[in-house]
Amino acid sequence: MPVRYRDGHARDANRRIAQACVELLPFKPQAIALSGGTATTEVARHLAERSGLTIVTNSINVAMELTMRPRVRVILTGGQVRSESHEMVGAWTERFLEGLNFGTTIMGVDGISASGGITTHDPVEARSNAKMIERAQRTIIVADRSKIGLVTMSKIADLSQVNLLITQIEAPPAPIAALRAAGLEVVQV
Repeated sequence: MPVRYRDGHARDANRRIAQACVELLPFKPQAIALSGGTATTEVARHLAERSGLTIVTNSINVAMELTMRPRVRVILTGGQVRSESHEMVGAWTERFLEGLNFGTTIMGVDGISASGGITTHDPVEARSNAKMIERAQRTIIVADRSKIGLVTMSKIADLSQVNLLITQIEAPPAPIAALRAAGLEVVQV
C-alpha cells in the first residue's frame, strides 16, 4: 500500500520507535541516511528540531518533512520514483550513494528475521537500500511489530550488517528471541 495511505498504520508505535531512535543518536554534526517508510518519516519528524545534521534520503516523504526546517540540510538522492513507496531507486540512486559516507543509516523495512535478514518487496529498492547500509558506519532498523519475523521477496542485507533494531514491546517474542540469538541488539519500546 502506498505510503500516503499507510501513514495512520501503527502511528503511535512509530512515534515511540522514532523517539527512541533519535534519543540514541549523538548530539553532534553528522550525516544520516534515511530510507523511506512510515517509521522513518516519523524519525524525520523527530530529527527536525536537531541542528548540524545532513540528512540524505531517497524518500520524497522524508524530504518533505524536513525541507522547511532551517537547521537540517536535506539531500535527495535522485533516481526513478517508485509510486508505491515514493522512494527514489535504481542505478542513479546507487551511483549517487556510492560517493557518500554516513555516520548512521536509519532504515525502514518490510521484514526482518533471523533466517531472512532484512527484506523488502521490491528488488530495485533492495539494492538502493543495501547501498545506504554499505556506506554507513552504523545501521539502525526501525520497524513496527508487523515486520518482525517476516521475510519478503527481496533481501536488503544480512543481520550481520545491522547494529540495532528498534521495535514495539508488543512484537512477537519468538522472532525477537531468534534475532537476539543471532547477535542483533534489539530495543523494544
